[in-house]
Amino acid sequence: MQINVRRKIRCRLLAGLIAGLPALPATATESPQLTPYKAHYTAAMSKGVSLNGEGERVLSSQGNNVWLYRTDVDSFIADIDESLIFRWEDGQVVPLRYRYRLSGFLIKDREQSIDFDWQAGLASGSYRGKAFEVELRENTLDPLGYQLQLHQDLKAGKRDVTYQVLDKGDYDDDRFAVIDEDSLNKDGQNRNTLKAEKVREKDSRRQTLMWFDPARDYLLVRLLQVEPDGSEYELKLKDATLAD
Repeated sequence: MQINVRRKIRCRLLAGLIAGLPALPATATESPQLTPYKAHYTAAMSKGVSLNGEGERVLSSQGNNVWLYRTDVDSFIADIDESLIFRWEDGQVVPLRYRYRLSGFLIKDREQSIDFDWQAGLASGSYRGKAFEVELRENTLDPLGYQLQLHQDLKAGKRDVTYQVLDKGDYDDDRFAVIDEDSLNKDGQNRNTLKAEKVREKDSRRQTLMWFDPARDYLLVRLLQVEPDGSEYELKLKDATLAD
């Protein structure tokens, strides 16, 4: 019951944010089309104790070339709420408002917000209560938007990409590369996927791996994050509905 109420409140807040966005003029050239979808994942977090839960990722059009990309993970001990309102222009995610919240019993609460003012060329936000403001760079992405951009770039045939990601008030140059074609078994059926990793320094003990299904519009079917202390965070696709 609490989860349903919390989701209704988030939907109302997001609706209010979207309603406050200015009208956007039509672009001169038509952008590659996004495919709305809803996907459900099993979520597992391991940090000395196994924390299993459910995850939902939704990409939905809000009209006027504005989109909502949202990930919710609910478990008995920890919840993650992450959302992005963005424009889709010429094959590029243009972030407008990013929100992240991690809360739980065994995990220290974290919150981050970033608002992107492209006319002023500034991004302002806060992380763990500390405010920041930075100048925007061309094609700046947020911590959630880069995942959608990677999805779309793989679909466009790119296999090695680098993004400028604004996170916690600073920029990271995040590089991703396809390292293998991997077969994953689901419900007794093998699916051919593209396995991509976040490229880090050779001595890095953190690892991020993602598997995408070309047969299902390059949908993310698995994500694995391994931290230096050995703890893991994993999403695995249960089911998905893609718009025709």
